[in-house]
Amino acid sequence: MAASLPPRLVLTDVDDTLTWEGRLPAEALQAMYRLAQAGIEVIPITGACAGWCDQMARTWPVAAVIGENGAFVIERDGRHLRYHDTQDETTRARHRVQLADVAARVMAQVPGLGLARDNGYRRYDLALDHAQEVDPVPAADVRRALDAAHAAGVQATASSIHINLWLGDFSKRLAAQRWLHQRFGWNDADRAAHAVFVGDSLNDAQMFEAYPRSVGVANVRPHLPHLAHPPAHITRAPGGFGFAEWVDDCLRGQPSARSR
Repeated sequence: MAASLPPRLVLTDVDDTLTWEGRLPAEALQAMYRLAQAGIEVIPITGACAGWCDQMARTWPVAAVIGENGAFVIERDGRHLRYHDTQDETTRARHRVQLADVAARVMAQVPGLGLARDNGYRRYDLALDHAQEVDPVPAADVRRALDAAHAAGVQATASSIHINLWLGDFSKRLAAQRWLHQRFGWNDADRAAHAVFVGDSLNDAQMFEAYPRSVGVANVRPHLPHLAHPPAHITRAPGGFGFAEWVDDCLRGQPSARSR
């Protein structure tokens, strides 16, 4: 990976990929700045709530943020932000009622889950906490919760901390594909050649498959037996420390944007 040409763009998960143990390491933030200074755009693509995504787009050195598992894109436009939504507010309000009902049924079936504290800042989905504020729920029970949500007719995926429930035709993979086509006119071959995805968990499986130049931070290793398409490169360090490690390798010996 380090020996190949650097990408033009980096799509990265956030929880336990840029962060580690709930914090954003200084090394990870510095790595994002280094990528931006080298002319490589950084786009977090995450299940995180809209409130946190807005903060990322405003304060991190990123070109855009794809949030709530592909529900919307927030683009930087100078000092301002532009939101690109997939559903109108009427639809989202109707979905919130349905998701709350499904969430209650899933929590009744799988003890230990809780409502995520950031649900008040979400615009599209509803998150169940399985390892953030609650005691970690066994992996088998997380899978059982996902099965229950799917049986109830909603989309669901699990990150390292949350189970996200939503209604609608969007996903990380679809959102990235649409945004890269709209922004650059890229097709599948362009994405494979010019973009890298960095992730850590089973809910990144579609992105590992779609981006051959994929990177898994070290904490992806326990999930490898369950990934049909594992990342092409795995770092030695976990979370944001692994992200920074990969950026070091990626940029080693590469000229800055000014000298190109």
